[in-house]
Amino acid sequence: MNHCDRVVDDGLPPLESLLDLLDLERIEQDIFRGVSRSAVVPRVFGGQVAAQALVAAGRTVPEERGAHSLHAYFLRPGDPGAPIVYQVDRIRDGRSFTTRRVVAVQHGQPIFHLSASFQIHEDGLEHQEPMPYAPDPETLPTAEELLPAHADKFPDPTVVDRLLEARAAVDLRYVESPPFLTAGVAREPRSQVWFRTRGKLAEDPLLHVCLATYVSDMTLLDSVLLAHGRGGWAVGDVVGASLDHAMWFHRPFRADEWLLYDQQSPSASGGRGLGTARIYTRDGQLAVSVIQEGLVRVPRR
Repeated sequence: MNHCDRVVDDGLPPLESLLDLLDLERIEQDIFRGVSRSAVVPRVFGGQVAAQALVAAGRTVPEERGAHSLHAYFLRPGDPGAPIVYQVDRIRDGRSFTTRRVVAVQHGQPIFHLSASFQIHEDGLEHQEPMPYAPDPETLPTAEELLPAHADKFPDPTVVDRLLEARAAVDLRYVESPPFLTAGVAREPRSQVWFRTRGKLAEDPLLHVCLATYVSDMTLLDSVLLAHGRGGWAVGDVVGASLDHAMWFHRPFRADEWLLYDQQSPSASGGRGLGTARIYTRDGQLAVSVIQEGLVRVPRR
């Protein structure tokens, strides 16, 4: 079976496998091809598509121009068993800014659309929202400690293994219990997690931005669920999917060092929920702002 016609199962260590996933194959100028890894739900993980699309865009931009924003729409569920073709459109190359548009295609149809902007570094005005309090990440349980201890909360016994597999390359630690462990109890619509890759990364700034993009889709809508005491797909009380996603990269950061993902939900209505977030470095620098709207439906019984 051709490598690009299957889900990735390469036997590599988890982080190396994820980096291999983001190392797209160039099949023509401005056209790239990627594969998928196993998903916890029967569609391609949205963070994977967004990260791969940003990789494709970044490979058509001079290295001295760093990504400063992206705006994306998820159009159709991705098929994890088929390759994804990324077509890059060179919208503009200005003196300071570069703009790219990327369309991800499967089975002849667009499944994802991304616009990304890149900028030469400039000095300018500086201010930021202060970092909120969060306990040190080392004091929090790892996924391997947290999830098996609560396996009885999941109606499907395979969920724990699927969650652990999906996060094997990333050390992601919840400050408070995630929604799938507290279903039935409504809380403030706010969630915090610390995350970093499980291993050191190369110096390439685009790689760190793409890995943060990958992780940003994992937990952003948790705050929507918390407000209503819903556990999400893992416990079967909500059906959801990402609809659109935007990120602004404010300051340099490393995805292999601890980052605090502070998330909240200002609104949910019309079968949709909105999540907003800030990503801070451990020393308090505001690195990234994130906004996402997702489909959030209560299944009919």
